[in-house]
Amino acid sequence: MSTYGHYVMPAGGSTWDVPMAGAARFSWEYDEGRARLLDLYQKGKDRQWDAATRIDWSVEVDPHRALELPDDTIPIHGLPVWEKLSERERGELSRHLTSWQFSQFLHGEQGAMICSARIVESVPDMDAKFYAATQAIDEARHAETYARFLTEKIGIVYPINPELRSLLDSTLGDSRWDIPYLGMQVLIEGLALAAFGVLRDATSAALPKQILAYVMQDEARHVAFGRLVLRDYYAQLSSRERAEREEFVVESCWLMRDRLRGAEVWDNLGFDVAACLAAVETSSYMRVFRKLLFSRIVPCVRDIGLWGEKVRDAYARMGVLDLAGLDLAELMNGDEAVADSLDRARAEEAELAARKRQVEQTIAAAF
Repeated sequence: MSTYGHYVMPAGGSTWDVPMAGAARFSWEYDEGRARLLDLYQKGKDRQWDAATRIDWSVEVDPHRALELPDDTIPIHGLPVWEKLSERERGELSRHLTSWQFSQFLHGEQGAMICSARIVESVPDMDAKFYAATQAIDEARHAETYARFLTEKIGIVYPINPELRSLLDSTLGDSRWDIPYLGMQVLIEGLALAAFGVLRDATSAALPKQILAYVMQDEARHVAFGRLVLRDYYAQLSSRERAEREEFVVESCWLMRDRLRGAEVWDNLGFDVAACLAAVETSSYMRVFRKLLFSRIVPCVRDIGLWGEKVRDAYARMGVLDLAGLDLAELMNGDEAVADSLDRARAEEAELAARKRQVEQTIAAAF
C-alpha cells in the first residue's frame, strides 16, 4: 500500500520543490584534512547498520498505546474535554499524537538527508564532504525506519507541519554553504536528538525504544560534525556575518519551539484548537519537554561562537539559557552507550532463548 493511503489529511502534492541557490564546490585536495573530522568519518563508516535486521520488527505494538506513556503526558489530560472522552477515544487520540510526532521525525529525516546531500555539494573541504556522504545514508536509513514504524505499526501518517516546512525552506534556500550546517546539523538535528532522547528514556515499549536509541547513536555524530566544522568557520567571520547567523538562530529556535504543539491533530479530531494549544503551553509535561528540546542546541550554539546578546536574550525568554553549561560530549557519549547497552541486552536475551531451546530439544530427544 502506498504511503499516501496512510495520510490522515492531504500531504500537499506528490513533491515539494524547494528552489536552491549557491554553488556546487569541487576540491582537488584529497589527502589533507582535520584529524577529528576524519576520525568521525571513519566512525560513520564503521557504525553503519541495517534497519531491517538490527531492529526487531516482530515486536507487537498497540497503536493506541504505542509508547506506553502515562495519560498525564497528553496535554489535555485532566481538562473537562479529557474527562468526556471514552477509553476508545483516548486511545485514538494517543494514536494520532504518536503518529503526528513520529511523522515530523520522518519528514525531518528526509530533510536531513537532502541537507546532507546539499552539504556534500556545497562545502569547500573534502574531509567535510566525506563525512556528509556517510550522513546522507544515515538519514536515508532513519527515514526508512520511521516510515516503516508509522505504516506498519501505527497505521496513519501526518503531513509535514508548517514550522518544520518553513525551517527546511529557509535552510535549503540560502546560498551560503554554512546555513544547511547551521539549520540542520545544529538546530533541526539538535532538537530532534533531544526529542528522541526524552521519548527513548520515557517509553517502556521495546520497539520504539530500539528505534529511538539506534537513530540517536547516529545523530550524536551528526551534531558533532556540525560543531567541528562551524566552530572553525565562524571564528573567521566578521561581527556582521556572525550577527546574521545569530539572527537565523533566533528565528529558527522560535519556530522550533512552536513545532511540536500538534495543532493538526487537535483540528483533525475536531477539538477546540485554541483551547488545546493553550493546554500544551501550560501542561507540566510539555513545559519540561519543551525545555529539554533545547538541551543539545543551546550548548552547541554557544560552542560554535554564535553567542551574542540577541541569542542570549532569546534563550532567556524561552527559559533555556541555563542549558548553555551542559556538557555536549558527555550527552553524546551517553547516547552511544544507551544503544550499545540495548544491543548487549538483546544479544543476551537471544543467547538465553537459544540455550533454553537447546535444553528443551535435548530433553525431548531423551524421551
